[in-house]
Amino acid sequence: MKDLPATVHILGRQPSLLNPILAEIRDREVQQDRLRFRRNLERCGEIFAYEISRVLPYVEREVRTPLGAAIVPVLAEQPVIASILRAALPLHQGMLNFFDQAENTFISAYRKHEGDADHFEVEIEYLSSPPLEGRTVILCDPMLATGSSMVLAWQALLKRGRPARLHVVAVIASEQGLRFALEKLPDDVTLWLGAVDPELTPRAYIVPGLGDAGDLAFGAKE
Repeated sequence: MKDLPATVHILGRQPSLLNPILAEIRDREVQQDRLRFRRNLERCGEIFAYEISRVLPYVEREVRTPLGAAIVPVLAEQPVIASILRAALPLHQGMLNFFDQAENTFISAYRKHEGDADHFEVEIEYLSSPPLEGRTVILCDPMLATGSSMVLAWQALLKRGRPARLHVVAVIASEQGLRFALEKLPDDVTLWLGAVDPELTPRAYIVPGLGDAGDLAFGAKE
């Protein structure tokens, strides 16, 4: 994709330790190790958390050491990490490893199929969240396929107040999903992506993608 706004960061296009992790996440042989797959998603979350931390506001704090005082920049406010269940749980944990004092939001979303196996509607079933008015929210999902889940999750979050800033994290996005997210999410949203792939299957799986992140992390579902 060309002519993307400066608020879209595709980390896999830069030399980075994220790239060998993305290679393992996509590799169908490595994917057979469910523990390794979850840990790799967690490692992605840690890298995304570090990158996001570089653009958040800081304040100076005096810290007393055994020998005197040091002035140290610390986060002005902890973010709220919001994740779409179930696939985002390892990614969420990686974010939480770095933002270890963050508050947390969980959104249950699922694909509701009726009749045609290729047709589905995304439904939000459950939301657990602190108040979000004026907060910085980091909304996570491993895959940004059609973008519908991410947009519906954002709309559900607004029931808890309007955040001051929204960061969206996805390990792999499709071009279609990225375009949809940019169209439907707030104009000042910042997106942090590992890679952007060109295609979607009729069942809305990203190609080449990696498959079903939730199934690979936690086992097949009915």
